[in-house]
Amino acid sequence: MRTEDATMTPLPRRLEGVEALETFMSEPTPALVADLARIDGDIMVLGVGGKMGPTLARMARRAAPDRRIIGVARFSDPALRASLERHGVECIACDLLDRDALQRLPKVADGVRNLVFMAGHKFGAADNPSLTWMMNVGVPAMVAETFRELRIVTFSTACVYPFVPVDGPGAGEQVPATPPPGDYAWSCVGRERMFEHGSQRWGTPGRLLRLSYAIDMRYGVLHDVASSVFAGQPVDVTMGHADVIWQGDANEQALRLLAHCTTPATPINVTGPRHTPVRWLAAEFGRRFGRTPVISGQEASTAWLLDTTQAQALFGLPRVPLETMIDWVADWVQRGGPSLGKPTHFSTRDGKY
Repeated sequence: MRTEDATMTPLPRRLEGVEALETFMSEPTPALVADLARIDGDIMVLGVGGKMGPTLARMARRAAPDRRIIGVARFSDPALRASLERHGVECIACDLLDRDALQRLPKVADGVRNLVFMAGHKFGAADNPSLTWMMNVGVPAMVAETFRELRIVTFSTACVYPFVPVDGPGAGEQVPATPPPGDYAWSCVGRERMFEHGSQRWGTPGRLLRLSYAIDMRYGVLHDVASSVFAGQPVDVTMGHADVIWQGDANEQALRLLAHCTTPATPINVTGPRHTPVRWLAAEFGRRFGRTPVISGQEASTAWLLDTTQAQALFGLPRVPLETMIDWVADWVQRGGPSLGKPTHFSTRDGKY
């Protein structure tokens, strides 16, 4: 079990704004610093421009200040690039669909020995399945080949699993990857298969990080439910349970996995230790807001849920507990804090995103 380290910032009562949130969220733990000290080489993050990438790159920079931390994305938003560079992250603009551009990125000869792969395509997958498969399978195939000499930690998803009973421990890593129908989930299985093939063919050390719902104040399952309760809008409980983890904890575990890669690459589940009932979650936000939640639907007997026994053995419990996350999100939503405008659609059961 993880205990709070005296060298770290204590968990705050509230997070006052975006800069305070991102600064706190990117604070490295002593365990992360120690794990990164065990491996050699610089760290490159492909797909750094998503919801989690910027703070992961900043965390890596703070944990390993003497190494190059390279963030790769299209950088269609110049403000993101400026922010990352201001925090010491070297930025390279690259379209990952361009094989020649991939070849020009830094490699072992340039001092890079570690890769975190965060790219992918989810929302709009049902409308553009060819792009979904290219981003989630074609790009990983090219990356696995191009960077076969690096350690590779790949962000994957709980969606590669079938739905499991809500009264059980969740899907463990030994459960076969056989998700419900839908281009997104099956393309995510394809992404894992490409990195598994590369690891088997070239001996690339790696891990497949099967993540379930990272959150911060601006997005995620908690933000979705809180926003609906606060606005008096219905909360769909058909997908009656969800797993969540603080984004900072998920990023910390992802970076620490660079020191815990296997050959061939193997999966590991990353999320919080509790399966959270959505109806209960709505009631908790309702109690904090002084409002009665509007509930729609009826809970299914199955959901996408993870057993994190392996991750807990390796890393201990996440630093930020569920109740603290609920308090922070409730406070943020009630104060009108900014949203990323990216709902999770966690209630989706038909695989159409």
